[in-house]
Formats: sequence, C-alpha cells, structure tokens
Amino acid sequence: MSVRLSPVLAGLGTYPFVRLEQARARLRAAGVDIIDFGMGEPREETPAFIREALAAAITPLAPYPSAVGLPELRGAIAGWASRRFGVDLDPDTEVIPTLGSKEAVFALANVFAGDVVAVPTPSYPVYDRGALFAGKAVLELPLKESNGWLPDLDTVDWSGVGVLWLNYPNNPTGARAPLEFYEHAAALAREHGFVLASDEAYSELYFEGDPPISALQIADRSHLAVFNTLSKRSSMPGYRSGFVAGDPDIVAALKKYRPNVGVAPLEFVQRAAIAAWTDEAHVEAVRERYRAKREALLPTLEALGLRNAGGDATFFLWLDAGPDAEALAARWLEAGVVVAPGSFFGAPGYLRVALVPPPEACARAAEIIRGLG
Repeated sequence: MSVRLSPVLAGLGTYPFVRLEQARARLRAAGVDIIDFGMGEPREETPAFIREALAAAITPLAPYPSAVGLPELRGAIAGWASRRFGVDLDPDTEVIPTLGSKEAVFALANVFAGDVVAVPTPSYPVYDRGALFAGKAVLELPLKESNGWLPDLDTVDWSGVGVLWLNYPNNPTGARAPLEFYEHAAALAREHGFVLASDEAYSELYFEGDPPISALQIADRSHLAVFNTLSKRSSMPGYRSGFVAGDPDIVAALKKYRPNVGVAPLEFVQRAAIAAWTDEAHVEAVRERYRAKREALLPTLEALGLRNAGGDATFFLWLDAGPDAEALAARWLEAGVVVAPGSFFGAPGYLRVALVPPPEACARAAEIIRGLG
C-alpha cells in the first residue's frame, strides 16, 4: 500500500510558480539567457550594516528562540510603526515577530473559528491554500479595476467567515487602499466577529505621492491583524523575519499557537532585524533602485499597447494584455523574458511583471521585447 496524501494536498494543482521554475529549467538547458520577472523575490543586496549585525550576534551557544521574540525586536517594530504610521503599539501585547510573513499568513486560518476564509481575487495564492489546509472553505471576493482593485464588502454574506484577507499595496495589481476602506472593513469585522487580516508586505515600495497607509491607523484595532516583513523593505527575503501586530487578543492567540508549530526567527536574525527596522536610509535607496527598473521597462511596454492597469506601489507592473495575455507571456518566455500570467492569480487577461532583475537587465529585456514587436 502506498502512502496516502492529505486530500487537500492531493487536490491542489501545481503551485503556479513551480510551473515557471520548470519552464526556466528547460530554457537554461537549451542555453537561453533568462531575465526573470516571474517570481516576486527581491534580488537586491542586503545592506552591509544588517549583515554585520547578524554576524555580530552569532554566539557559541544557540538556544531555541522564544516564540514571542526578543523584547528588543518587539520594541524596534513598535518604534518603526510609530515613526512610519503615527500609531502607538504596546510591544508586549500588540506585536509578535514571525518567521517572515508567509508562514504566518498560511497558519492564520488554523487559529481562529469560522468555516470560511474570505480571499480577494486576484491575490497571493497562500491565503486560500492556508485556508484549505485548515479545513476551511474559501470565499473569493473579486477585485475589479473599475473599483480601484478593492473588493465590494457590502455585497458579502459574512455568515461563517472567520478571516477576511486584504493586501494593500496589492500583489499583483500595485493598488493602494484608503483609510476609509480599512475603517469600513474593521467595522464589519467587529459586527460579524471575524479577523481582519491585512498583509502589508509592500508598504514601503511606492513611486508617487505620499507613502501607503496601514490598517494599523484605524481608530479601533480590535479584530485587526497586520502582517509585514523585511523581505521587500530591506532586501532580506532569505532572513525570514516579519511580524504580526494589532488586536492584543489576536496576538495572545498567536502566542498560544506558535510554540506548537515551532516557528520563531533565529536570535541572530532577530538582532539583524532590529538593525533593519531602526534605519530608513537603506529603504529610500531600495525604492530608488526599483524606480530605475520601472523607468527602464514601463515605457517600452506602454509603447507596445500594454496598459499599466494597476497602481503605483509594490515592485510589480500589472499590465492589461487582453485575451492574448497567455500567448504573449509564452512568446516572451521562449525569448528568455519570464513574466507571470494573470491566470496565476485568478485574473486572465493580465500580466504581472516583478521588477526584481537589476536595472541593466530591465533595459535589456525592453530591447528584447521591442524586437519581438
């Protein structure tokens, strides 16, 4: 008798970006030079002062890290939230460090009651996969360009919903959410008893106007859990360091849950994270580098009739490519330019371009795309 898989795992299709990796492997084997805009993985160098802080924190003894995180890290996160968003967080009751944000996002549905998790579409695939592995049903909330890529919360049947996921600045569209939208979502969460989970991984990447706001800025943070990470802000994807902040009851529940699954950042990573959260100069440099990439590529795409249909935040371009989007992505792929079709996120007709290659590679990709016509 062969081993039996979880029916959830058995029923899942291949994770979309695994399909891209398979395509990349085929192209490499054929000797094709690849410029990869598919995966949203930062490829910027982690600043030296962060690496130095990590190295200095490595000690002869390496005890298990506490699931609640170092007090100094919780304080650094609260201090950053105060400077960035003008909010006061109690580092002991309203903040918990996490192993990046992906694992915390995936696990959230295990912690709270409710048979349904409401998930925007298009969206990051981990929201619904976490829900399914927790035995919950997924309620898709369509995001439409005509509504600024915000879900219509007034048409939702909230009965049975335990978690509502929001993600702004949004992956894949780059859209932002206004404070009044967060206030409305939070009021619904309090009325119907669900958790409002706000994934803000891209809050520090934007190209125009004022910085994006946070759901932490709403007047009443009960029922609210905000997720953020150093992966994008500080070019630290492999360090796996993030946090959840918000309602003390939610943080307390996570403190009870997380020791059972053994997820906590290593102490020397937490020391590096303290350094990262307390410096803004390197974040400004990161933003400018992504701006240079955007300016190297976007004019060519627009000249070819691909409309930038998204917002001005994140490091993604969200392009309206019409019914030929999949074919266009396949054509670029064979030329070595990898992008993610919108169908990966539940939105056929669009392309997502992750501005993660260096600026010179973005310029080279623009030349290749122009040559393809």
